Amino acid sequence: MSKLVHDHLSRGEARIVDAPRKAPEVDRSFGIPTGFYATTVACYFAFIALMAAGFGNPGLVIPMVIFAVFIVAGFGVPAIFTRLKGNDSQPLTMGKFAQEGIMTHTGRLAPRDAAIQMLILPVLVVLWACAAVTIAALV
Repeated sequence: MSKLVHDHLSRGEARIVDAPRKAPEVDRSFGIPTGFYATTVACYFAFIALMAAGFGNPGLVIPMVIFAVFIVAGFGVPAIFTRLKGNDSQPLTMGKFAQEGIMTHTGRLAPRDAAIQMLILPVLVVLWACAAVTIAALV
């Protein structure tokens, strides 16, 4: 229950002090194991490789290289963040992840469910590339 402290201030019974100076804990590891991060990157590179193999011609070399550079930048910059000075945390190990799962905004997620949630999009992108290349080969 809260109450007004104006009367304590006016009588001189209360004192005002500065807030404690504690450095905030910094977590740049995104809370996922390195293996899932690497698998996600591998799936996106597999997509580029499948599309290059299926639709490869000299005119598409530059766009494929640009896509690969974007993947490297998009996943490389956050990987560099984890190694910056002041990062207080380490990525989860696969063993700890298998024991505890992962904490999300809505609560703890079981390891299997977390793995499915993290890898569903990259795997679907690879399957989409397989389907596109198969359709193009058959038509």
